[in-house]
Amino acid sequence: MENFVLSLEIVLPLFIVMAVGYACKKLELITEDLAKKMNGLVFRVFLPVLLCKNIYTSSLDSLKDPTVFVFAGVGIVLMFLALMFIIPKLEKDERKCGAIIQAAFRSNYAYFGIPLVQAIFPGGDTSVASLLVVIVVPMFNVLAVVTLEVFRGGKANLMSIIRKILTNPLIIGSVAGLVILLTGIRIPAILQKPIDDLSKVASPLALFLLGASINFSKTGAHVKQLAMAVLGKLVVFPLIAVSLGALMGMRGVELASLLIIFGAPTAVNSAVMAQQMGSDGDLATEAVVFTTAFSAVTVFLFVFVLKSLALI
Repeated sequence: MENFVLSLEIVLPLFIVMAVGYACKKLELITEDLAKKMNGLVFRVFLPVLLCKNIYTSSLDSLKDPTVFVFAGVGIVLMFLALMFIIPKLEKDERKCGAIIQAAFRSNYAYFGIPLVQAIFPGGDTSVASLLVVIVVPMFNVLAVVTLEVFRGGKANLMSIIRKILTNPLIIGSVAGLVILLTGIRIPAILQKPIDDLSKVASPLALFLLGASINFSKTGAHVKQLAMAVLGKLVVFPLIAVSLGALMGMRGVELASLLIIFGAPTAVNSAVMAQQMGSDGDLATEAVVFTTAFSAVTVFLFVFVLKSLALI
């Protein structure tokens, strides 16, 4: 019972903040256009500052064991290849294939994952979760572009992909934090306070805007396709990844990070990318809505079980 309550206390507050964001949009306290602009602000300012701070204030000990980083990278590739092989056999519409595959592997790691890991380990060293951004975010972006290009018959622009990775604010923030950590550069006291204040804004505002970005107006038209995306994203892949990670001896922040990489809801901007690249935008939008809604249950259950087994 203690682990049940603890798991509820970890997960429920995150979804309450998201629910407040959704309610504010429904009450027209925040418009969809404003939410998009504020999302850009979080993406370009607050989250990079948070990631940078989390990394440069961490211990170099977190870099001594590369197992979780290799596991995450290899796991994402294998998950992607499995989906590229299986989904086309189950869905003949190529536009829908691209949307399903992207929805099933591309997690909302930075917006949802980092706050969840911090909630599970309040005040603890969560630098591993932040450092994983350097691997996870570029891989998700590259594989998403490849997926959508393949299933619309186009050809991926390699230079465009590289440019997007190098200019991604989350990558820049993470690399900056890593450079500061490795070189031992000391942040002046006059800068530390504003950095602390900006980093505190990132997680709650990201969750609030995630809720404000959800749109239930176009749902339920693709039951079969959504079932594939939701089950893969929230059940199958996190179950495999967490089980293998636990068997390999991963515990604590490392295992919690794997849970989020493979089991967080689909990234919100995946719907925008699907629309821009000729995929099934409606299906991609529905996948974001349903994975976000059902993750309230699946993430809670995963956290509860892992807490009960003393793995996190």
